[in-house]
Amino acid sequence: MMRRILLAGLLLLQPVALPAANVAGVDLPDRVKPQGMKQTLVLNGAGVRRKFFFRIYIGALYLPQPDSSAAAVIGSDAPSRVLMHFVYHEVSRDKLTAAWWDGFRDNLDAATLRALTPRIGKFAALFDDAREGDRIWLDYLPGQGTRVTVNGRVRGVIPGADFHRALLRIWLGDEPVAGDLKRAMLGLD
Repeated sequence: MMRRILLAGLLLLQPVALPAANVAGVDLPDRVKPQGMKQTLVLNGAGVRRKFFFRIYIGALYLPQPDSSAAAVIGSDAPSRVLMHFVYHEVSRDKLTAAWWDGFRDNLDAATLRALTPRIGKFAALFDDAREGDRIWLDYLPGQGTRVTVNGRVRGVIPGADFHRALLRIWLGDEPVAGDLKRAMLGLD
């Protein structure tokens, strides 16, 4: 009996790996350590970006620690990652570029949009057509900027915490790309 109690106690002390999340058939790790970051990021939340009846991509937000406040996440200068895993057969570069611009326009005042326009243009130019299975990582590295990686290949870094905050507003701002995706990425659903 004592052996069973001791064995049960030891089992409770063993580290347990948290299962990865599965969103719409796509497995997402519960933790990531992006290249160049000193700390591990945890999955804050993830959901599906839909347009009409179509599933376009899985959006996931990784942070140093979970946070359900959009204002706190946007205002933070901590490292983060937004993952976009495409599930739709193809989104053309033109449609992707238009969507980026719409997201920035919908969530920024005119002066901020004007100030960020050159960097938004450079950012949008980093993308090609997105196909089913493609993964885009948008990693914020404090002091460096937002690193864009497509299918494991770094495409570029857009400098500035102000750009990063503007980018996060596409999903977490007052006019997010989709309200249900915003809630899911904030871990509220």
